[in-house]
Amino acid sequence: MASSRSNEPQTSVWLHERAQPARKAAPAGRDRDRIVAAAIRLLDADGLAKFSMRRLAAELGVSAMSVYWYVDNKDDLLEMALDAVSGEVRLPDPGSGTPWQDDVRQLAVEFRRVLVAHPWASRLIGEYLNVGPNSMELSTTALRVMDNSGLPRPKAPGALSAVYQFAYGYATMEGRYVERCRDAGLTEDEFFRRITDCLVGRPGFEEREAIMRERASVGFEEGRERDFLFGLDCVIAGIEVMAERYGGHR
Repeated sequence: MASSRSNEPQTSVWLHERAQPARKAAPAGRDRDRIVAAAIRLLDADGLAKFSMRRLAAELGVSAMSVYWYVDNKDDLLEMALDAVSGEVRLPDPGSGTPWQDDVRQLAVEFRRVLVAHPWASRLIGEYLNVGPNSMELSTTALRVMDNSGLPRPKAPGALSAVYQFAYGYATMEGRYVERCRDAGLTEDEFFRRITDCLVGRPGFEEREAIMRERASVGFEEGRERDFLFGLDCVIAGIEVMAERYGGHR
């Protein structure tokens, strides 16, 4: 995606004055939160490729120039939108006494839920620094959860990467599948059955046919949920092993 920013690696809306409230001369009633919310609605409905500042202005019923009272460019707005949806992740309370495994599970499940709800967000993660207030709260909470596992703090980022990369990869593929079904005008089960039927008899499909038939019988969505939770249990089990190995070496 082309960027309207400079090539400075530290460039972020959250690291300069544009992260502050709107300019004093901005027209009343067109606050930045409303603009970000409208951008999220458009991104959810039409995707990243069709999003533009002109379409956003039309959604808001204002001139395109009015939007620029609050954001300097499209990149800044997309970064704000990304942080806003990060705030939709329901965070665990690391001090509640809940087993850390359950807190890790909640982080992963919530992260996946938000990415599936906003497929465009997967494409923006990594495009920006993700240092907005909601992203920072998520990161801080995740570190505190991992502290409860007994892992030394220097090992925590690697363990959390395993959790988030798993959830991110799963949610990104899931979101694309949901979009593909929607574009085809089919339910997820209908789309999956068509794929399965087309593959029957093709070389290399024999090993997978029983699995796909079983998936079709229980429902594609239910089977996908089952796979995600089992995969997540595998990731958590790995963290348990490493926590035991490194326990006490903080």
